[in-house]
Amino acid sequence: MVAGHVAATLRSAVRSWRHRGALTTVSGLTERPDPRCLVSQRWQHSGPAKSMEELLRRTVGPLPTYETREKSPVPLESSSIEFMHFYRNLDKAQKSEFLDKLSLEFGVDHGQVLELAGKVLDAQLRDAATVLQAEDRLRYSLTPRYRQLLSHISRVEGGVKFLVDLRADILDIISSKSSDSPHIRDLNGTLKSLLSEWFSVGLLCLERITWQSPCEILQKISQYEAVHPVRNWTDIKRRVGPYRRCYAFTHSAMPGEPLVVLHVALTQEISNNIQAIVREFAAVDSEEDISEINTAVFYSISSTQTGLQGVELGNYLIKRVVRELQSEFPHLAQFSSLSPIPGFSTWLQGILSQHRKESRGAGVLLEQEWEELQAVTGGEARDKPTDSLRRLLCTNEWVRSERLVRALEPALMRLCAWYLYGEKRRGYALDPVANFHLQNGATMWRLNWQADTSPRGITNSCGMMVNYRYYLQETTANSAAYLQTKAVTASEQVLGLVAQFQKNSKL
Repeated sequence: MVAGHVAATLRSAVRSWRHRGALTTVSGLTERPDPRCLVSQRWQHSGPAKSMEELLRRTVGPLPTYETREKSPVPLESSSIEFMHFYRNLDKAQKSEFLDKLSLEFGVDHGQVLELAGKVLDAQLRDAATVLQAEDRLRYSLTPRYRQLLSHISRVEGGVKFLVDLRADILDIISSKSSDSPHIRDLNGTLKSLLSEWFSVGLLCLERITWQSPCEILQKISQYEAVHPVRNWTDIKRRVGPYRRCYAFTHSAMPGEPLVVLHVALTQEISNNIQAIVREFAAVDSEEDISEINTAVFYSISSTQTGLQGVELGNYLIKRVVRELQSEFPHLAQFSSLSPIPGFSTWLQGILSQHRKESRGAGVLLEQEWEELQAVTGGEARDKPTDSLRRLLCTNEWVRSERLVRALEPALMRLCAWYLYGEKRRGYALDPVANFHLQNGATMWRLNWQADTSPRGITNSCGMMVNYRYYLQETTANSAAYLQTKAVTASEQVLGLVAQFQKNSKL
């Protein structure tokens, strides 16, 4: 309960807020037009606008009253189908305008929210039952009108997939800043909340993908592979063959659509090179020798649906796959990823650009490393190390020289270890792959030099990859420590490289 004088103060504040709002509305008609008017003006005298208005009025019903919220009739399925058909036939710009209109004009009734907030304050001096009912009414009033439509769309055939794709469009609008409407962000939040409920782990099905799986599934697995592209049918046949496993989460509402895909290599030890996994396979018809399987290496995990961004699927998939593999191979002793470092090169180029004006060395290269680099490249003494290194890393040609590869290894390993361990975004790892595995409770175990010599690997991370090792007895504690205190669990190798960076660098 709120004390009497506090409640009185809050009631006074709400009344003042109402009064100011009224004055602002009257005095600001010409200076601050209602955003809804702006949307209407943009579409005035436009056919699509008129169609949009009519369509939304027909398909987005009013929010049932609080008393009839559980008794109101279910809208016709045809309304959901009409909405879906109409939206699919819009072009990109029209979709943005349509979603603007939907989120702005068919969201929360802010006047009613304000009124009910006042009633919650007025109820504070009454009994607990009255307060709870007033709060429940307020909570219900915060439901956007369009939420009911989204829920009904999910019940028609193809509706869930439609909503996943709809959210992908909303995310694109937000990221491209084609609309800065806060209502669009609220629509995104509402839709994400619904999708999180519909795609909770208990409603997902774990499927092992094999060469006997439907051709359509195998084709989608190949198309969705975002980490190590599949070259041909023989390639995908090997990736689901002996000493390999491929698993996917699916959902009954989206048949034939893998939602997130995990590729696993079954090896004798933790792999330090991706080419050894994706290019060197056992014969597709060979029998697995269990005695040669001691380790499971997760070498690729790909989310296939942009609209499910932020809906936790990958971490649950890894946990389910670990249990599945333990059931198949009870003696399996080691679980680890072999992960890319997609943002390292971009980060490094930014650091080098920032320090172009600093003195020779700039803390990036040690004196002996700089001298070795000069000797190999024939650089002049007046050259700055940061400029030389930037030019060298702008192309992939340096990997063709064994001397350059040896000369650059110490510095790039130090820098990459720091990038993974020390660079933060809101206190968590800047690198998205690192953040994913650390949230799952993995240990940043080993940084691998020349682990991915593909053009993509050299371009993105100077050829380095990292193992995140899953010590099953420690993952829960590690995850809690990372999420709550932002503590990163790392091996001696990683910490040693970080210490070298801290000792020698001026960054």
